Amino acid sequence: MMGSQLNKVTFIGSFQQNAVLQRPLIGSRIAAGFPSPAQDYIEENLDLNEYLIAHPSATYFVRVEGLSMVGAGIFSGDILIVDRSLEPAHKKIVIAIVDGELTVKRLWQENNKWYLMPENPDFPMTEITRDMEFTIWGVVVYALHKTG
Repeated sequence: MMGSQLNKVTFIGSFQQNAVLQRPLIGSRIAAGFPSPAQDYIEENLDLNEYLIAHPSATYFVRVEGLSMVGAGIFSGDILIVDRSLEPAHKKIVIAIVDGELTVKRLWQENNKWYLMPENPDFPMTEITRDMEFTIWGVVVYALHKTG
């Protein structure tokens, strides 16, 4: 299996359990036309750690490098939030180690076989076989993507 076929991921770190990051959550819909002062519409403070991290001791972050998952909205440079406590299952996006390389792909089951499925037709799917070194490190729960 060639490394260029895999969407590579780089381990960034694990969740810092005592970290708090609260920001105002605007309770009303945001107009796409003329700006409106939002201060009057603050609903509550939103702690992003609480919102994004369900299992702190089992959560870590990885940075994506490559284009094999663009169809799932995962782009090169994105940061993925990965939960190791979740059960990998058919159609879940997972972080896996394949023959020593970390990759992100959709886990796919078909005809009693398991595959790592890219979300880009330019990349081949990979059948998971008994002779390969294969480990699932966790299930992707969020992709953080910069828009500009």
